Amino acid sequence: MDLNSASTIVLQVLTQATSQDTAVLKPAEEQLKQWETQPGFYSVLLNIFTNHTLDVNVRWLAVLYFKNGIDRYWRRVAPHALSEEEKTTLRAGLITNFNEPVNQIATQISVLIAKVARVDCPRQWPELIPTLLESVKVQDDLRQHRALLTFYHVTKTLASKRLAADRKLFYDLASGIYSFACSLWNHHTDTFLQQVCTGDEAAASNSLERTLLSLKVLRKLTVHGFVEPHWSVEVMGFLHAVFERLKQFLECSRSIRAENVCRDRLEKTIILFTKVLLDFLDQHPFSFTPLIQRSLEFAVSYVFTEAGEGIVFERFIVQCMNLIKMIVKNYAYKPSKNIEDSSPETLEAHKIKTAFFTYPTLMEICRRLVTHYFLLTKEELTMWEEDPEGFTVEESGGDSWKYSLRPCTEVLFIDIFHEYNQTLIPVLLEMVHSLQGSTNMEDASAVLIKDAVYNAVGLAAYELFDSVDFDQWFKNQLLAELQVSHNRYKPIRRRVIWLIGQWISVKFKSDLRPVLYEAICNLLQDQDLVSCIHLQSVLFFLNDCLPVDDFEFRTDQFLPYLESMFTLLFQLLQEVTQCDTKMHVLHVLSCVIERVNMQIRPYVGCLVQYLPLLWKQSEEHNMLRCAILTTLIHLVQGLGAESKNLYPFLLPVIQLSTDVSQPPHVYLLEDGLELWLVTLENSPCLTPELLRIFQNMSALLDLSSENLKNFFKIINAYIFLSSSEFLQMYAADLCQSFCELLKDITTEGQVQVLKVVENVLKVNPVLGPQMFQPLLPSIVRGIIDGERYPVVMSTYLGIMGRVLLQNARFFSLLLNQVACELGQELDQILGNIIEMWVDRMDNITQPERRKLSALALLSLLPSLNSVIQDKFCGIINISVEGLHDVMTEDPETGTYKDCMLMSHFEEPKVTEDEEPPTEQDKRKKMLALKDPVHTVSLQQFIYEKLKAQQELLGEQGFQALMETVDTEIVAQLQEFLQGF
Repeated sequence: MDLNSASTIVLQVLTQATSQDTAVLKPAEEQLKQWETQPGFYSVLLNIFTNHTLDVNVRWLAVLYFKNGIDRYWRRVAPHALSEEEKTTLRAGLITNFNEPVNQIATQISVLIAKVARVDCPRQWPELIPTLLESVKVQDDLRQHRALLTFYHVTKTLASKRLAADRKLFYDLASGIYSFACSLWNHHTDTFLQQVCTGDEAAASNSLERTLLSLKVLRKLTVHGFVEPHWSVEVMGFLHAVFERLKQFLECSRSIRAENVCRDRLEKTIILFTKVLLDFLDQHPFSFTPLIQRSLEFAVSYVFTEAGEGIVFERFIVQCMNLIKMIVKNYAYKPSKNIEDSSPETLEAHKIKTAFFTYPTLMEICRRLVTHYFLLTKEELTMWEEDPEGFTVEESGGDSWKYSLRPCTEVLFIDIFHEYNQTLIPVLLEMVHSLQGSTNMEDASAVLIKDAVYNAVGLAAYELFDSVDFDQWFKNQLLAELQVSHNRYKPIRRRVIWLIGQWISVKFKSDLRPVLYEAICNLLQDQDLVSCIHLQSVLFFLNDCLPVDDFEFRTDQFLPYLESMFTLLFQLLQEVTQCDTKMHVLHVLSCVIERVNMQIRPYVGCLVQYLPLLWKQSEEHNMLRCAILTTLIHLVQGLGAESKNLYPFLLPVIQLSTDVSQPPHVYLLEDGLELWLVTLENSPCLTPELLRIFQNMSALLDLSSENLKNFFKIINAYIFLSSSEFLQMYAADLCQSFCELLKDITTEGQVQVLKVVENVLKVNPVLGPQMFQPLLPSIVRGIIDGERYPVVMSTYLGIMGRVLLQNARFFSLLLNQVACELGQELDQILGNIIEMWVDRMDNITQPERRKLSALALLSLLPSLNSVIQDKFCGIINISVEGLHDVMTEDPETGTYKDCMLMSHFEEPKVTEDEEPPTEQDKRKKMLALKDPVHTVSLQQFIYEKLKAQQELLGEQGFQALMETVDTEIVAQLQEFLQGF
């Protein structure tokens, strides 16, 4: 592309590409896409975005196309890679001038220079760093800033490279420029502080921006530029200087008003100082050891004493707490139980920590955390009263809450309490004892202090296990506090129910649960629950006391309160308005349904009627729809066969959730698949609508996603539900999908496919082999070739056992086909199969398949075929192994019987704590009653087959055949066949 002639054309097309008219925009984008691989195109773009007289939007688009081109075509190995000549020209042009006037474009240019540097610096671009170092020294403010911005992005990009050779290059770079970077940072920092003192706000703002950029450079060099940074005097000097600079900047913040443009940038710089320390501690814990004492003194001073009053702000407090937490929890600073196994560095760090965290220090930290940072603020209480749902959503983990002060203080408290529990347990217990008895309702601060202390006791529940008699405390005080209805006591009611939820899985007598359920019902009956500040705590408590893995839960204790609690929760679900709260209520309802299972049936009518309306209302809220799906899963499991009444609502929901052509499937697919599966498992019969949903499966199988196992469970459920109708409609498509899947699938996925085929043969031994015929020859070949994965080989033999035993004619046709394909005789194929079957019998671990193998191979008898007679010894060996697997001795008669035989179906007796059998469980039982594995006595079958073989060969011929079998095996066989 000739630069002179092309510049005008490219500029014109770029201008068109900034148009809002799609008729102009689309052709321009297509043209630019075609030019991406044209030599000279990026040189034209460089000329355009460095020409400051052109339209800003055109220049912005030019720099973006240039940046994207670096990603695609800069590397030498890339298709349509740029020539070395053009790259040389471009590199030189990029660093000729650092004078871009538009901030956004300047940032993009810095980023694209960094992208080039990632590939070419320093080998193909040795002049980049020296040019940047010279440019940051110039007096021109704009050039200096742009060069510093580029210096930061280049350093950041080079620091992110992880290959050993790249790390070595960055170490060399860091050691070479570190002294200069420190000087640069000190210069800009001193300039800023002087300008603040003189009141020159505009100049101070510019200097602060340069201070921030130079500090960002130093952060990357310090954290990633040295293998053992503690040996560098300059690095450790900088880190010690960070503390002094932090103090200066914090003091400086007193004189800068909140509305000042400088204030936000100042706080960002203060936070960046703390990030330097946190990153260094994370990457180099032992190098950080000399800084432990000073870090703890600094953080504790500003966060837990009066030194920080009027200076500190929330994000800074969070960072300081994180610094304390990382030092307390750091595994590098924890000695082994056997001190001799600990390194000297670990012992030194532990010694510094121990010396700092004295009893007075720990006591003060604990008290300040609880009585200062745990206190609910006026703003929180006001928000709670005005928007209780909004506040509870925030408190339970909203995005802004995750990064706020309250969760940070709670995590720090938990970590310090765990690490120093022997010291802090008495401190916390003393605070609890001081609050015994009733609280003066008029004393708002006393109520908030009690709330904070109860919060601490809940957070430290596991540590306090041996020190608190929670059952007595519950009976003597907490239960009474739940019943206090005074408006100002709402925080305590809310905290008490949360506290019980924390302790219920730690230490709470099962006998007390009915009292607790009654108290919860009383709370749920509160006419103003939604506006009460204990709403979320009630829901969290119910989460805690109803989980399936709670072994203390007893259904009989809960049932008397089931109707009341379920009804009240449903009313709450209708009353609340926020999506997150509805999700939480639905989750609790799901827990209740899951816990009581079938016993929920009398009470779900109202919920069943409401869910379609809620589903419709939540069209724009996919996470709420996920919660509805989860509730439906538990509802279907609780209703069992009665869930068929839900199909008018249920099946369209499954259809939408599992249709990959519908955008919501991204959110709903996983839960939708589980709902689909439980619906099939609990369905009493196959309806046309349920059958039609399977049309979604073809596209799902093409996904080959992490949900593959659920896909196969659903397919198997259809097979067990109604194999004839299902296979008649979908067998051909399924077989085709399986053939494609098996070309590129994991071993586990391969086994899942084969199990489907095995189940088809089990339920339909006559038509099944014909329907999946294209898959079977490869299975025969896999057996002959000795498939190396035992689990795959086991499934191969299970499938072949079904075909041989239940459809001998098809087995013969299949062997003929494979023999033709391989150019071998049928008997040769048969002999190889039997030989491999005998040799790999140990791959089969399932007793059903082992018995099936014995029955299948015995079905070849009686026979005059020489191949079968040659393999007679192996067939008998497998048969005797099968007898050992399935025969049990009757202790009274001394005779053996086949333990796998089933004569009739019995409805199993289910205790209240057990899940009742699904309709699919019953179908599998009925299928087993027709399965030869469960209807044919292996003992009887062996006897009859040997008898027939004897009659066919005569006594002498049969004896000769039996002599090929090991005498020990013959003796075991005779013992099993006594009485025949």
